[in-house]
Amino acid sequence: MMRLILALLSVLLIFVSSGWVNVPTAIAQEQSSTYTEAQLQEGDELAAKAFTATNAGDFATAEGYWTQLIERFPDNPAIWSNRGNSKISQNKLQDAIADFNKSIEIAPNAPDPFLNRGTALEGLGQWEDAIADYNRVLEIDPNDAMAYNNRGNAKAGQEHWEEAIADYQKAADLAPNFAFARANYAIALYQTGQKDEAIRTMKNIVRKYPQFPDMRAALTAALWEQGKRGEAESNWVATVGLDSRYKDLNWVKNVRRWSPAMVAALEKFLKLQ
Repeated sequence: MMRLILALLSVLLIFVSSGWVNVPTAIAQEQSSTYTEAQLQEGDELAAKAFTATNAGDFATAEGYWTQLIERFPDNPAIWSNRGNSKISQNKLQDAIADFNKSIEIAPNAPDPFLNRGTALEGLGQWEDAIADYNRVLEIDPNDAMAYNNRGNAKAGQEHWEEAIADYQKAADLAPNFAFARANYAIALYQTGQKDEAIRTMKNIVRKYPQFPDMRAALTAALWEQGKRGEAESNWVATVGLDSRYKDLNWVKNVRRWSPAMVAALEKFLKLQ
């Protein structure tokens, strides 16, 4: 979600995004002649503070730093998009959308604000609007793995599971190390009754990423339902040690947004604890 970052490098304001080349945009070139080196240095320091706060999970403080940057550099779309991200992390979704709208107004051909706005729209359950934003990202960059993954999430929100599976698989094919795309793929497979393949996928993910709590928790639920209680319990011990939120079914269902079949399987396990 935090893909789009602000880079204040020397005398240039530029977008930096995974897969992007760091080439100054027209906006950046204009701003380089508008601001002094001292102003840009101050912006650099504020951006660093914003990211430090974000990494510490202090999203309100990060939002404050992005607001200060907007006051200084109101025409930089990356700043608006990053402030929107900090608002999403505080569940201030409508306010976040307003920031993404401003970012899109300034830079209508940048993919990240559309991607980020789609995430906020998903949070509001506005699946079709979210899908439209992800489709726009894919028009700009047909190989954007995150857009495929997120579109899969929105399709899952509509309970269009086969379409979601196709998007997750595409995301994983484009980015083989994108663990969450593969995790989402496994969870959607489980929903459609392809449980053996789902469990194989989960085990492969855990083998590669043993500290990945989402798949440890999913394996707990799936293996318990299969009657493999010792293996399920072992995965659960690892899960809780990594992320205790999986004990909260409401969080798993409404925030992590597992599929209904996967949530039901975890509920069976938790009820017998």
